[in-house]
Amino acid sequence: MQTSVGQPTASAIIFFCIFVATTLLITYWAAKRTKTTTEYYAAARSVTGFQNGLALSGDYMSAASFLGISGLVALSGYDGMIYATGWLVGWPVLLFLVAEPLRNMGKYTFADVLAYRLRQRPVRIASAIGGILTLIFYAIAQMVGAGNLIKLMFGLPFELAVMIVGVVMLAYVLFGGMIATTWVQIIKACLLLGGVTVLMIMALAQFNFSPSELYSAVAAQYGQSSLEPGGLITSPVDAVSLGLALMLGLLGLPHILMRFYTVPDAKEARKSIVYATGFIGYFYIIIPIVGFAASVLVGRDVIKAIDKGGNMAAPLLAELLGGTPFLGFIAAVAFATILAVVAGLTLAGASTLSHDIYVHVVKGGKAGEREQMTVARVATFIFGITAILLGILFKGQNVAFMVGLVFAIACSANFPALLLSIVWKKFTTAGATASILVGAILAVVLIFLSPTVWVDILKNPKAIFPLKNPAIFSMTAAFIVAIVVSYLFPEKESEEKFDEGKVRTYLAIGSE
Repeated sequence: MQTSVGQPTASAIIFFCIFVATTLLITYWAAKRTKTTTEYYAAARSVTGFQNGLALSGDYMSAASFLGISGLVALSGYDGMIYATGWLVGWPVLLFLVAEPLRNMGKYTFADVLAYRLRQRPVRIASAIGGILTLIFYAIAQMVGAGNLIKLMFGLPFELAVMIVGVVMLAYVLFGGMIATTWVQIIKACLLLGGVTVLMIMALAQFNFSPSELYSAVAAQYGQSSLEPGGLITSPVDAVSLGLALMLGLLGLPHILMRFYTVPDAKEARKSIVYATGFIGYFYIIIPIVGFAASVLVGRDVIKAIDKGGNMAAPLLAELLGGTPFLGFIAAVAFATILAVVAGLTLAGASTLSHDIYVHVVKGGKAGEREQMTVARVATFIFGITAILLGILFKGQNVAFMVGLVFAIACSANFPALLLSIVWKKFTTAGATASILVGAILAVVLIFLSPTVWVDILKNPKAIFPLKNPAIFSMTAAFIVAIVVSYLFPEKESEEKFDEGKVRTYLAIGSE
């Protein structure tokens, strides 16, 4: 197959420039409306449930979802779909367990919920460690995807491509804050859902609009095993561990949890999850079809030759079916996907550094509005530059795979403490701090010792830790540590505040 991937094309450059110009105009508009910390972090709590649902789906449907899953399905067959399934099923859990307490008890970050009835300093420091680790690893995956995409679309060096993404993203967040980020995510969600729908229809048209014909073609070309589990994940324990990470990691992602503070009340927070689940569910139903079609029509050898991680399967299919103009559009959509997600990550990282660490730990909760805004923008800049540098360092990894590891950190470091603070009366500051630190450190160490890093990256003959995804061990350890330490170091004040918190959770009395 002849492809223009890797060569600058007029259509790609035009779509790219239109998207960047439009979003920068939105940023200019948003900058005029971003004067206070509530406007900067929470869009003045003025976003409707429907808008937030679209923005949540825009924030969540990352490069890993679009480029990574289609690539994994194209190269590994059925097992690539485990990511699509895992990333979807966490949303109902988020709706029933976390959304309402989070909106009513917090202000800007998920650490606000922990700090409501636990001691501020230790909990906020531990939460910041768990949150920043999650966000940085997530940002690395997005930056790697961005670098690959722009390198292959425009023929630019990987490092320059990552820097371009970083600079544009910093412009959104530094000047427009959450208002600009929300609208960039809404536009991106509409573009992505529209673009992938057209791509799926064009792909199915090659098989008489019959998915069964498509699957028969996959089986004929690559064997029946491509339509059966076991191609990517052979161990049942590894499959369960990955499934837990993908499902429950969502409940520990700071940039997703932060979006619930942009709506006016808990009712709109619940609505936004319902809308987001619909949009995301639809997307995850159709993206595996794109992956299977790419494996048949483009061919695995061609996909691997362009990018060994498989991340270019969807753009290559777009070029085959719609020519260079459609490739340009899909490339711009993928770029929009990455920019919107990185903007959300950066804003969440900045809020953790400024709101949790500077305002509450360093200044003891006493910082003026202007001072908070200055620190927020400095924190944004620091986080953005760190993401750019690490993106360059981790060049060449599969994006969906890397994000799977991020979810292991999120479900181990952040989820156990957040859930227990909402549902368990005897949960204490010591239990929360120990749980977050043990979950975060254990997840990172086990990922480093797993086949993913120890063998694939460091080229050692055998991994010290056998599982590719450690969530089943690291998350369980975090829960056990939280419960044991809470019983060893009881805290009467925390128990007394639990009932107060329940009233605030269900009646929204005192919520911002």
